[in-house]
Amino acid sequence: MRLLSFIVDGKRSWGGVVDGGVADLGAHFSAKGWTGLRAMLEANGLAEVRAALAGAKPDYTLDELILAPVIPDPDKIVCVGMNYHDHVVETGRAVTENPSLFARFAGSQLGHGQPMIRPRVSQQFDYEGELAVVIGKAGRHILQSDALSHIAGYSCYNDGSVRDWQRHTTQFLPGKTFAGTGAFGPWMVTADEIPDPTRLTLETRLNGQVVQHTTTDLLIASIPQIISYLSAVLPLLPGDVIVTASAPSAIRRSG
Repeated sequence: MRLLSFIVDGKRSWGGVVDGGVADLGAHFSAKGWTGLRAMLEANGLAEVRAALAGAKPDYTLDELILAPVIPDPDKIVCVGMNYHDHVVETGRAVTENPSLFARFAGSQLGHGQPMIRPRVSQQFDYEGELAVVIGKAGRHILQSDALSHIAGYSCYNDGSVRDWQRHTTQFLPGKTFAGTGAFGPWMVTADEIPDPTRLTLETRLNGQVVQHTTTDLLIASIPQIISYLSAVLPLLPGDVIVTASAPSAIRRSG
């Protein structure tokens, strides 16, 4: 399934991609109080969603919708830094024993097709195309062997980075969560369609030109390792988003 969040006629909803457009699942499940994808995941509702989408007709075409971040209201967004060997070399940093983590705030996000915004306080705004993991089942101290069972699905994420602010101190956060810099979407592909997340290709284009290209088998810390490590710090909750790091760039302008 491909599930997404959107705005239409000024109202927020969520739905599933079907032949010819999008079925409005927010309207379909309004009696359950599933006001968004996060609420549906908290209710363990994927099986009901799948049944509702079987043979469903579209309520809207994609062109009629403003796409929102796939999960507009996650409890947390945790990003992993320096998780491809070539990117570590590119930035001159060292590989760390454990995943390098930083936070991004939900208010910094925008949906697919919306313009990412270079802040007026900087000229060093950079792209970082990444694979995002959406948690579907809560857990704490998750074993690596069980980690994939906690995933609801996967999506694309452009972790836009304001480089000079990122380097103000040793902490990444100032440059990683400016308003309008985290592009999330267009949709989440459910985990049943991606049984092995190490067999994906990650590619970023800038004005039609390929600027990043890698495969997810080259991640230093695997997705199960990241989930296990992070869940030792605090409980992972349905709708949480883990952004798994950026690949090296052939033409990155500012590092």
